[in-house]
Amino acid sequence: MTIRVLIADDQVMIRDGLAALLSSDPEIEVIGQAGNGLEAVEMGRALDPDVIVMDIRMPEMDGLAATAELVGEPLSADGDPAGLRPKVLVLTTFDLDEYVYEALGAGASGFLLKDASAADLVNGVRVVASGDALLAPSITRRLIGDFARRRRHQRPSPGATAGLTPRELDVLRLIARGLSNAEIAAELVLAEQTVKTHVGHVLTKLALRDRTQAVVYAYENGLVG
Repeated sequence: MTIRVLIADDQVMIRDGLAALLSSDPEIEVIGQAGNGLEAVEMGRALDPDVIVMDIRMPEMDGLAATAELVGEPLSADGDPAGLRPKVLVLTTFDLDEYVYEALGAGASGFLLKDASAADLVNGVRVVASGDALLAPSITRRLIGDFARRRRHQRPSPGATAGLTPRELDVLRLIARGLSNAEIAAELVLAEQTVKTHVGHVLTKLALRDRTQAVVYAYENGLVG
């Protein structure tokens, strides 16, 4: 299945470079390029991409505001509320932690360093499209933990996990530690397909969009420290 990608960056050379790298993968199709956040929102609504590779610092509207608008509403051209929301892969650097915190709050699904390799870029788009894992664990685990601790008071819901089974709670805690389905299966001595089913139940019961939200949720509710 082809992954349809929209690239949003205010620098033409960067957009063209990203487009060339991504288009080299036969399973990725770059369907458009936006030069600012407003264009990203407009093109996202019109084109229904699977993934938007989003820069943060852009004119007109920054990538954080654009992410919040795109993830917070359906994108079908006819306004159908059942329209799919895109996954947003935010481009960031080590010295922009505050922006990453805001991107998490806006609903971004993953983060990629601007000096990442071509292979990392392609893999990052694939990972975000599938919703299967966090990107750049060396960065995101620290940032998500700190982000959630800062916001813990904003979600006073200690009983929110009451609807989960003990096994689903175990899976949620391991997701929060950054483990993949295969690693969770090995940890709990389960079949990987069983773990995938548990993950789906966790996301559905807690009304979470993807694993990134599950990690934040787990930290916010004190399930991991």
